[in-house]
Amino acid sequence: MKTLTAILFSFTILLFSTFYSSCKKEESTEPINKKVYSEPAPEGYSVIETDKQRLWLDTVATDVDKPWGMVFLPNGDILFSERSGSLKRINHSDGSVQEISGLPQIASTGQGGLLDLLLHSDFENNGYLYFSYSKKVGFNYTTAISRAKLSGNSLVELEELFSASPAFSTSHHFGCRMVMKDNYLYFGVGERGQMKLAQKLDKHNGKIMRIHDNGDIPVDNPFVSTTDAKAEIWSYGHRNPQGLAIHPVTGEIWEHEHGPKGGDELNIIKEAANFGWPEITYGIDYDGTIISPNTHLPGMEQPVTYWDPSIAPCGMIFCDSDKYPEWKNNIFLGGLAARALFRVELNGDKYVDQEEILSDIGRVRNVALSPDGFIYMAIEDPGYIFRLVPINN
Repeated sequence: MKTLTAILFSFTILLFSTFYSSCKKEESTEPINKKVYSEPAPEGYSVIETDKQRLWLDTVATDVDKPWGMVFLPNGDILFSERSGSLKRINHSDGSVQEISGLPQIASTGQGGLLDLLLHSDFENNGYLYFSYSKKVGFNYTTAISRAKLSGNSLVELEELFSASPAFSTSHHFGCRMVMKDNYLYFGVGERGQMKLAQKLDKHNGKIMRIHDNGDIPVDNPFVSTTDAKAEIWSYGHRNPQGLAIHPVTGEIWEHEHGPKGGDELNIIKEAANFGWPEITYGIDYDGTIISPNTHLPGMEQPVTYWDPSIAPCGMIFCDSDKYPEWKNNIFLGGLAARALFRVELNGDKYVDQEEILSDIGRVRNVALSPDGFIYMAIEDPGYIFRLVPINN
């Protein structure tokens, strides 16, 4: 993989801590999916010491414009989305970057734009790539999900599967992470700043949705027979879901979402469950006013844990890779406001502890696990994609 001959830390890279200021990378022609990683860090790299693992930080891509989604193709190529509305491919053999054409019209406004990416669980046979994005509806904006197939560097057979209703003029809280389980597509839609709508079943806002992989609504969804309810709804009472991941042991879907000022939450998603926003919250409004005096109410779920002050969590994986044996089934998630990567340790479904793996590295927008078992992370401003390489000695 061809990369920078050196990572120069200037005033634009003050996002990185002094601890990492000596990290640089020599010119390399090795492919992205090279197999040998257990050797000591290359000359010129700093070793990153964590509670349970020693690492060095490998640079996969630079000059990325607000990366959001990231998936790995069977041949080793990486697809990533830029919120501004571009879909790009990193060639696994030489590190070159090509743009993919054929996207629908993307409304890149505020927190919106081209968002998450997801390969169908049977991608090698059906070729479906799913992507979430914000789109314009009249003078307003909403969250949408489409799928297409990849033909070279073009998308073909484009289909829109979902469009959230109603649309709003606001340009924040679009969601929208996606996971696929048993050929059902689960994804989160933010409440778009209209907090009370998260409790209303006749609106998509502030919900986790469940649809078939072709966009059809499952007949066993919990609110299919509820008068005026949106039939796609799986759970409700969410603020702005920015992370979804499937537990590798239990198969449960875990979610995290942005709170207001304080009160970011980590949740286990349950069918028909009400997660409380804005009737219960551990946060306050940005101007210091009280949103709700309640943190608990009957019939409303409690988070596994919450963050106060807010870290603005974004992107999430469970690490079930043998490359990091001390981190088995730990959660990794990014922090936008915290400008860090976090590791959350669990005991079953109970929170145990957390560790800040990388501090002051930038706004961590996404965390992904490659098929060969390595943790990747995407940061913005400046835009990089990094890989965490374990030192097994």
